[in-house]
Amino acid sequence: MSEIILSLDGVSKTFSGKPAVRDLSFTVRRGEITGFLGPNGAGKSTSLRMALGILTPDAGEVSLFGGRPRANALERVGFLPEERGIYRKMKVIDVIIFFARLKGVTPVDARRRGLAMLEEFGLADVADSKVKTLSKGMAQKIQIISTLIHDPEFIILDEPFSGLDPVNQKALEQIVRARAEAGATILFSTHVMEHAERLCDQIVLVAKGRKVFDGNVEAALAMIPRRVILETVSEQDLAQTFAPLGEVVQEAGAADGARRWLIDLGPGIDAQDVLKACVDGNIRLLRFEPARAHLHDAFVHLVETSGQFSNETLAGEAV
Repeated sequence: MSEIILSLDGVSKTFSGKPAVRDLSFTVRRGEITGFLGPNGAGKSTSLRMALGILTPDAGEVSLFGGRPRANALERVGFLPEERGIYRKMKVIDVIIFFARLKGVTPVDARRRGLAMLEEFGLADVADSKVKTLSKGMAQKIQIISTLIHDPEFIILDEPFSGLDPVNQKALEQIVRARAEAGATILFSTHVMEHAERLCDQIVLVAKGRKVFDGNVEAALAMIPRRVILETVSEQDLAQTFAPLGEVVQEAGAADGARRWLIDLGPGIDAQDVLKACVDGNIRLLRFEPARAHLHDAFVHLVETSGQFSNETLAGEAV
């Protein structure tokens, strides 16, 4: 087993009588990319602040690099908070050097690294510009550089993709992968499941401050029913034909009088069993599509079954 970098054990936090985090436990192991996922307001930011010692839990224990979060441990961490904040009147390169110096980097190395990272991020031409002249997306990339400038071994990113356009989101994903391949351990929170599905070795799903899943993406996807989508020429009701294969739903009729069916496959049933039933029943098919599950679907399923949210809330949040 690899070394545990961060551990939360039974951690809870309440603000003004309202629980924000409830009996939360999970671990982050060296070399892994862990996604900390949930809707807005699920308690992610509060949990990350407790992980760093910024907030003290009301109950439970936090361990960072094998001990309580202390200054010497935090020097090994790069943290991007959800609330962005860099000094608007300073020059870009001076901001980066400032944050590097806070983490013990020498002035010469801070400038050298800062200029190199600005080049990497496509921002070399703004090194001497003041932060207040930058766009929101550019300013966010400066804060990401400031988070990574001291080459931390543990990187914590709170909603890092928020505010970035799709091109820069892809660029940030590449940076996360590159840091992981170089040996860094990464924990990032998000409510956008697509990023986690592409990046993560492990995921922790939370809703209303409670953990609803802890494992890898494949295990999360395995918890939702496998689905087959069919369109048939026959106008007859085929629900009884498909019933032994799983839960059958007929959606609105397709074009030219065809019917569209969704079948959530039962245990031990796969898509080939559905196709065989169609052949045996002489059912003419216009469409046969085994549907690939996504982490979004798994999250909605897991939170619904946990009873933490209504369907209406999930429809608006878990995207």
